[in-house]
Amino acid sequence: MVGLAAPARAGLVRAATRRTPRPRSMLTGIGAPVLSFGIVLSLWYLVSLVLLAPDRRFLLPPPHVVLTESLMKPAKLEVMLEALTVTARVAVTGLAVSVALGVGIGVLMSQARVLERIVYPQTVVLQAVPVLAVVPLIGLWFGYGITARTIVCVLIAVHPIIAMTLFGIRSVDPNLRELFLLGRASRARRLVSLELPAALPSILTGLRTAAGLSVTGAIVGDMFCAQGRPGIGTLLNTYRARLQSEDLLAALLLAALFGVAVFAIFTLAQRLTVGRWHASGR
Repeated sequence: MVGLAAPARAGLVRAATRRTPRPRSMLTGIGAPVLSFGIVLSLWYLVSLVLLAPDRRFLLPPPHVVLTESLMKPAKLEVMLEALTVTARVAVTGLAVSVALGVGIGVLMSQARVLERIVYPQTVVLQAVPVLAVVPLIGLWFGYGITARTIVCVLIAVHPIIAMTLFGIRSVDPNLRELFLLGRASRARRLVSLELPAALPSILTGLRTAAGLSVTGAIVGDMFCAQGRPGIGTLLNTYRARLQSEDLLAALLLAALFGVAVFAIFTLAQRLTVGRWHASGR
């Protein structure tokens, strides 16, 4: 390696970085989630069939009972999927509003320190207040329909986007800032051509976090704001009140799968967008 010319050494380095992934590592990547899923199922069966007495087994039915008595019943599954559709619409709407507000507020705070000192503490206070204490007030002020559910989503999901947008813009390389200043670029030009592209990995990280929180906010909103079409949170309340444990667990599983799917979608979007040039997308 010492006697090689610089282009030859660079070629060897590129060839080494382009090595195909080992089959063993690929199997490990697939096997780890399967193993964790098996452990969860085993613990579920252990608690349901061994630790719980037969007369209390209705509190946690085993997985096969949840599958056969709820998820495989077309009538019950249709009701759950319709409710999940309502929750998904609320979550997507709340996330879209959160992105618009979060990026906008983050950009404004990055351009004016005074505005940051005024606004940022208020967003921290909103994030610190327990959402369950605020939801009844939201229902009282805005009704108990879709609007209130969307507001709950926004309150839960907007702070990570604001924080990560501000962090990303503040973290731009000072040397690049100096280069734009030497070129007499306007504030708007620096924002569009330098700061926002450089902050994109941070913004996408905040968006990925907010995506999961918006699903949580939609479910919480369903539980407290039950007017209109029922969401999955409304069904959870109903099943809990009626002690329909199989349906309750089935609805929880569907909600969890939806949350995982949303997180996976935004993880893939981050990987496709910045994965080639930033570590957060790999």
